[in-house]
Amino acid sequence: MSDNEQHDLEALHELELLIRLLGDEMAAWRRRAQQAENRVRELERVDQLHLRPLEDQRVTALEEENRRLGSKLDSAREQTCRLLERVRFLRQQSEIGVER
Repeated sequence: MSDNEQHDLEALHELELLIRLLGDEMAAWRRRAQQAENRVRELERVDQLHLRPLEDQRVTALEEENRRLGSKLDSAREQTCRLLERVRFLRQQSEIGVER
């Protein structure tokens, strides 16, 4: 295996690790967003029963956190797509190198 191919494989493994880590991070953000959404639903039920405690600020904060987490998920999704494109490119390059 040439040095170039070995370097490409190392880069490929590094990208795969980064993609895995991004996926884990996205899952954590998703869990937090779901928890925030569940909490908002719970507060809305309390509100419907006219037992609403003074948690309007908390609801607003949770909604804002939910928006922020959604934005982070979108960003992570874009990063993951870019990394996948790089992995595909490296695989193509390594296949071209093998054919030579």
